[in-house]
Amino acid sequence: MPESPEVQALADWLDETVAGCRIRSVDLIEFRAVKTRGRPLAGLVGARIEHVHRHGKSLDLGLGREHLVVSLGRHGWVRWTADGDQAESEPPALAALDVDRGTMELTDAGTWVSLGLWIVDDPSDVPSVAGLGPDPLDDGFSQQTVDAAVSGRRKQLKAILQEQKSFAGIGNAYSDEILHRARLSPLVHGDRLSADDRARLFAAMREVLGDARTERSGIPIDALKQAKTEAMRVHGRTGEHCPVCGGTIRDFTFAGASAQYCPTCQTGGETL
Repeated sequence: MPESPEVQALADWLDETVAGCRIRSVDLIEFRAVKTRGRPLAGLVGARIEHVHRHGKSLDLGLGREHLVVSLGRHGWVRWTADGDQAESEPPALAALDVDRGTMELTDAGTWVSLGLWIVDDPSDVPSVAGLGPDPLDDGFSQQTVDAAVSGRRKQLKAILQEQKSFAGIGNAYSDEILHRARLSPLVHGDRLSADDRARLFAAMREVLGDARTERSGIPIDALKQAKTEAMRVHGRTGEHCPVCGGTIRDFTFAGASAQYCPTCQTGGETL
């Protein structure tokens, strides 16, 4: 699943590459990807891309009076083919924007359509964008923001971290990394955290996501997913040694997904 550091790097790369380009033509392969049926993708032909921004895990292509918001979902991404280069066919593209300089293909590698496209007057017209909580990558993100989001919550901490109305841009992988850095159990409830626990959580969010954003900057967009995978310390590392204590990383099923943690660092030796 794309998460904020990689989506930010993708948005930055696209902003550098396509800002100022005119949309020459569009191709919609999977009609279910478009969520604003009254505003077809074909209506974007001739528009000029003014900027590419990020909102949580979504892209925002500013087109003057309109915005094309791309929700990458679980398996979505963007593939770029410069004019004159040979296009790839995998993963399959659900839509394509042919622009000055090349083609942006909006891909989805899943077995079901998770990519979503909205043509709106304002990004906040998209419900998932309007409902976003504070973004840990924003300069104004603070300890008070974390305290307000978790204090009094009778909900497991990993679930809170992935809840976009609480914190924008975090998914399964970075929630594992943050909790490991903060030395907190993924199953502890928010209302059980001490002030010291919350301070470690805030520091871990800023460090893990901030470092990832810096490390992904400038990486070609077709290499961002692999760079993310290689940088994980616990997520996807079941059976390997913890880089902090040397113990064995374990996994458990959480909300239908596999999550990883270190019992020694996070749960007092208890296997979840």
